[in-house]
Amino acid sequence: MFSTTVENDNALVLKFIKGDQSAIEILIQRHKSRVYTYIFLIVKNQALAEDIFQDTFIKVIRSLKTGKYTENGKFISWVLRISHNLIIDHFRKERLLNTFSNEDSDFDLFNSAKFSDENIEEKLVFEQITADIRRLIDELPDDQRQVIIMRHYLGLSFKEIAERTDVSINTALGRMRYALINLRKIIEKNNLLLTKI
Repeated sequence: MFSTTVENDNALVLKFIKGDQSAIEILIQRHKSRVYTYIFLIVKNQALAEDIFQDTFIKVIRSLKTGKYTENGKFISWVLRISHNLIIDHFRKERLLNTFSNEDSDFDLFNSAKFSDENIEEKLVFEQITADIRRLIDELPDDQRQVIIMRHYLGLSFKEIAERTDVSINTALGRMRYALINLRKIIEKNNLLLTKI
C-alpha cells in the first residue's frame, strides 16, 4: 500500500528523464505484476512472457531516453501498449512463417483455416491491411485491441476469450463488433485502399 507521499508515475518519469536511474526501478517494481500478468494472459507461456516483459521495459527505457514519451499521466497504459505491440510482433512473425506464399506480394496475416468461419465482411477488413495492421490495431481501445489479438492472432474462440478476460460471451462479441467498426473508421480516416470483393 502506497502512502500519500509516494510520487505519481509522471513525476517518476520526469525524474528518470532528468537522469535519476532509481526512478525507473520504482516504476518497474510498481507495475511489473500488472504488465507481466497482461502479457502472460495473452501468450500463455512463462518463458515467452518473461522475454516480452524484459523487452517491454528495455523499449520503455529507450523511448524515455529519446523523448518519445508524450502521454503525461498515462504511463501504465503506454507501457501496456508497448508490451501489446511486442506481443503482436511475436505472433506476426510466427504467422508470417506459416502464411508466406510463393509470390512475395501475395500473403496475409490471417490466411489460416482457423479463420474460415469469419464472414466476408470481417475477412475484407483483415485481409487487405497487412502492411498497416499493427498501427491500426494500436489505435483501438485496450479492450477491443485485446479481443482482436486473442481472436485473430491466437485463434481463441469467443468462449475462451470471455473466460480469459472475465466477461460474458456477449461482451466479448460486442467488443469484437466495435473493434471492427472502429477499424473500418480508421481505414476510412486514413484513406487506406481496400479491394472490394
